[in-house]
Amino acid sequence: MKKLLTCFEDAFAPSVKTTLWLLKIMVPISLAVILMQHYGVIAWLSQYLNPVFQYLGLPGASAIAFLTAASVTTYAGLAVMMSMALTMREATILAVMMVLCHALPLECAVINKVGSNPYKMGLLRIMAAFIAAFGLNFVLPSMPRPFIARHTVAADVSVWDVVWQWACGSVRMSLMILVLIYTLMVLQRILERYNIMRMLVVPLRPVMRFFGLPENAAYLWLVGNVLGISYGSAAMLDLEDSGQITREEANEVNYHLIMNHSMLEDTMTFGVCGVSAVCILSVRMLFAFCLVWGRKGLKRVMREVGAG
Repeated sequence: MKKLLTCFEDAFAPSVKTTLWLLKIMVPISLAVILMQHYGVIAWLSQYLNPVFQYLGLPGASAIAFLTAASVTTYAGLAVMMSMALTMREATILAVMMVLCHALPLECAVINKVGSNPYKMGLLRIMAAFIAAFGLNFVLPSMPRPFIARHTVAADVSVWDVVWQWACGSVRMSLMILVLIYTLMVLQRILERYNIMRMLVVPLRPVMRFFGLPENAAYLWLVGNVLGISYGSAAMLDLEDSGQITREEANEVNYHLIMNHSMLEDTMTFGVCGVSAVCILSVRMLFAFCLVWGRKGLKRVMREVGAG
């Protein structure tokens, strides 16, 4: 019991620190977007982006949220989403794009350390985001309900009213993020303290075969899916150095993880805003499955052509 209570105690200070770090990124971005929306900049940009994003079932302004997430973090992209008037259908499509393609500079640099090509991985993630959005636009039913965090800014409202409305929304957003981060960090510490992740390695071997991954990569897969690419890459480097996994095997796992990682954090982040967790998880796993097996099939064909 004492060990469990320690997990809750130890998670609080890092949660506050992480939340403050995220808010330093999110708050200025969300304020900038609100002001751009108030002064008509978003509407001006949308007219140029609408021709492309209309095929994805999204307004042109949503490109700002996607580009923010792709270059910074999912949380920064969410901050932009929370500053826009979106339907739940649009929010779902945009959320899937963002979980497939976010924090590219950081995460591509991380996977480069374990031997994967960062440019190829980045391009694959961008392509996956647009393909997924295009497909979801065809299969998702009408979802006219407004996105849970929708903000409406009237054209005749003063800029001070806009800032006040933004400030109230930002306080709610900050509290939501703190609760989310704290919950995640408590779960992370419970998994580590009770050695739960290593206990799950053997039962996960059939899952590895299903996804086309090496059986001895089960621990890497679990770390990457629960804690993210950064933690997963750190574990990969450790196992590579000890000879427990080859660089090629680590590269195979990365092809899966670029599509499907941080399942707990990313799913909860958008889930608390009303976006379907089933949709997010199923699309990510489908793309991870297709990418790994598609790569295996392509390599087999190339070997046969080379041998012939």
